[in-house]
Amino acid sequence: MIVMGIESSCDETGVGIVRWTPGDGDTPGYATLLADEVASSVDEHARFGGVVPEIASRAHLEAIVPTMRRAREAAGIDKPDAIAVTIGPGLAGALLVGVAAAKAYALAWDVPLYAMNHLGGHVAVDTLEHGPMPECVALLVSGGHTHLLHVKDLAQPIVELGTTVDDAAGEAFDKVARLLDLGFPGGPALDRVARDGDPNAIAFPRGMTGPRDARHDFSFSGLKTAVARYVEKCERDGVPVPVADVAASFQEAVADVLTMKAVRACEDLGVTTLVLGGGATANSRIRSLAEERCAAAGITLRVPRPRLCTDNGAMIATLGAHVIAGGAAPSPLTVASDPAMSVRVSQL
Repeated sequence: MIVMGIESSCDETGVGIVRWTPGDGDTPGYATLLADEVASSVDEHARFGGVVPEIASRAHLEAIVPTMRRAREAAGIDKPDAIAVTIGPGLAGALLVGVAAAKAYALAWDVPLYAMNHLGGHVAVDTLEHGPMPECVALLVSGGHTHLLHVKDLAQPIVELGTTVDDAAGEAFDKVARLLDLGFPGGPALDRVARDGDPNAIAFPRGMTGPRDARHDFSFSGLKTAVARYVEKCERDGVPVPVADVAASFQEAVADVLTMKAVRACEDLGVTTLVLGGGATANSRIRSLAEERCAAAGITLRVPRPRLCTDNGAMIATLGAHVIAGGAAPSPLTVASDPAMSVRVSQL
């Protein structure tokens, strides 16, 4: 079975193609990556300091057909056996482009359509690198999402353990990078600068880590505000802002909370595997601290390579393959996009 995945929830237009090999007895089935083509509009948003939904939608319109063509050529196929597409969560206009394209191709090729959840894709994509997924806790961190999820089976509904009550961690990275004049996207720039700083130089707060706070929820708004107040004080006092120290201390605060709560969730559930996903998990400190804490707790850490962590069509194709293999029925061609979609594997 050949499954094509289409992703357009934010500023990347992704088309991925996988081949599904069924399981045999006790051996689970698995997906093999055939093509992973992405067209990003991030450079068009840089001068605005963040993603502009209207610009993203236009970029998807311009990129979807060429990206589709490149993916099919890379995979060496004329058409897939099924199409999976992100219907949410994400930017409304951006999702509409991908969903409309998926419906058009499904109708033209006479193949079934499967509506997928973007968040489930970030978990499923890890199987392309590390094989079949055991029961796990997944920590998803990106510009728009920060979630702790309990995944028993990729073909079954995913349980949300916790999420951010305000800013997503990746969003906080972008906003702090803007405060420090590091440009957009802020995550990679801040990570580079932080390497020259002292992570213990400034005692920034760790949100929602008190004994009465929700064990698996996050908050980064207060941390972002603390950084802003620190920078304002430096400017008011006429002293240079120690950019590297601010970046390192902020990054340490985020990584500390994310990894602490992720390991705590594994221990609470008795789960021995932690999966990281989402673009912000490419951050070097989040990865290294997760490795340290998982090793100390006896937890297996699975992290896809950075290319697979960011938004792409391969993750949607992989999730689709698992859902189809699990016996899910196709979605109707009338299925609608859902920008505020909650955590569930698919909308049938």
